[in-house]
This record gives sequence, C-alpha cells and structure tokens, in this order.
Amino acid sequence: MTLHEIIDKLPYTQPFLFVDELTHVDDESAQGTYLFKGESDFYKGHFKDIPVTPGVILTECCAQIGLVCLGIYLLQKEISEGEDKKLEIAMSSSEMEFYLPVLPDEKVKVVSEKIYFRFGKLKCKVKMLNNKSDVVCKGILAGMFKQTSDEK
Repeated sequence: MTLHEIIDKLPYTQPFLFVDELTHVDDESAQGTYLFKGESDFYKGHFKDIPVTPGVILTECCAQIGLVCLGIYLLQKEISEGEDKKLEIAMSSSEMEFYLPVLPDEKVKVVSEKIYFRFGKLKCKVKMLNNKSDVVCKGILAGMFKQTSDEK
C-alpha cells in the first residue's frame, strides 16, 4: 500500500481532512504534514482579531496523521482482503500538551511513534512541529480500529 493509498482510505473529507502529505510510515511510526489554510472557518471566531488554530484541531491533525494513518498501514492486509468490509475508527483517549500557537497559513509536521497495537487498539506518542522544528504540541493518543460488514 502506497502512502497516497493510505490517505485515500482515511474516513475524512474536506473540510475535516487534516492530512496533506504522508511522508513516512512503517510498522513503528508515521510522519506527515498539513498546511492550516487561513480561510478555514474555525479562524473566524478563534480568537477575535487574533486567529489561532484551536487545540482540538491540532489534536485531530495529530490523530489523523499519527494514529489513523499508522493504523490503516498496520491493518492493510485485513483491509485489502475484504472489500465488503468497512473500517470503523474511534479515538479512545488523548493526553496532549500545547506549547506554541499555530497561525493561519502555517505548515506543520506530525511525527508519531507506536507504543503498542493489540486487540484493535493502537496507542502512540505524537508530536507536532512547526516550520522551525519547534514542538507545537505533544502527547499520547489511542484509538480503536474495527472492521464491520456493509451488509445489515
């Protein structure tokens, strides 16, 4: 599975897709980038006259690149075998610390390192870096992955 194919399997679309490029993925880690576009709706009200990317959006970007892309890669054999199967993903926990703001039109890099993956649960250490390689936020994210049949 190519890096582009992993992005295509993400269960998100615009305006809630926070992955522009997946630059690396293997059995232990994932890396990717995203440009926070200045015209995004959440900047209109967060904060008045000084737009800053909300922490929940930074967490979501880390989860999409560092948790979901890595999970799809780790599950690639099962996903490709059953075309009638649908992948369900749910975040089960997040513990993030925020250090620097991300401003409109700022590009970030997310780096993820697997802590464990077992029984459908993936737990990762993630960090987001700005274009100066300063840590914007970091933490631990966990999610559950389950395949279900489309038939009801």
